[in-house]
Amino acid sequence: MKFYRALTLLFICNLSAQQKPVETIYFDFDKYDLSEKQTNVIVDFIKTIDTSKVESIQIYGYCDDRGNDEYNYRLSNNRVNTVQQILVSAGFNESKIIILEGKGRIVVRQDTVENLHETRSKNRRVDLIVVKRNSYGKGIKNSFKNNLKVGDKIYLENILFEMGSSKLTENSKKELNKIALLLQEKKTLQFEIRGHVCCTPKDYTDAIDKITKERRLSWNRAKTVFMYLISQKISKSRMTYLGCGNKYPLGKGDNVDRRVEFLITKV
Repeated sequence: MKFYRALTLLFICNLSAQQKPVETIYFDFDKYDLSEKQTNVIVDFIKTIDTSKVESIQIYGYCDDRGNDEYNYRLSNNRVNTVQQILVSAGFNESKIIILEGKGRIVVRQDTVENLHETRSKNRRVDLIVVKRNSYGKGIKNSFKNNLKVGDKIYLENILFEMGSSKLTENSKKELNKIALLLQEKKTLQFEIRGHVCCTPKDYTDAIDKITKERRLSWNRAKTVFMYLISQKISKSRMTYLGCGNKYPLGKGDNVDRRVEFLITKV
């Protein structure tokens, strides 16, 4: 019981000292509200984090393996919304919270069954992924608003894809709508859209698109963005697209590698 109570209060506050990309807060069984103590921990986190160095936060919610899928997706989304509301009410800029997603239940692995209570308590949680400004390496920008030059790459962390999918999420469409408006202002800018994948076997350089059944997932992701920008009245003469497979992981986790980038070819 003491261990469980410790888990429910665990929320790593000192991001700069720990250098960890994921912050976690644990919930009681079948609950999506938080105690006053847990809420204060989140408030203290906001006070200690240097928001000027944070590009965005992604919030993912989870449940243990009990209950049906529909209920657990709803519960995990409610947990995500609870954390978001506390972050915003504590003064965190809501526009920097770019992904809110309830993942539903986490299936218990066979090797964790012996410590089932502990495993389930760890799975009732919300993870916060903190992305620092310009944290993706030299030459990689995080906005079309930057002063760009030929050869720059732009990575926008809310243009991401589900595993095995080239379908745009609603968050991705919202971001592409913003990009389209900027591109209409920057009429001379030309670029290549590069699609990426994660998690493929070593024998393959690309992944299978679960809809088309082709091993061209990175190409399909790039083409999807290409076609969407055309639908937003961006001339196809300004754009090309390319599938890069799994050749360029950023080392920031699987979610980040299911991405597209924009390589500037003319300014």
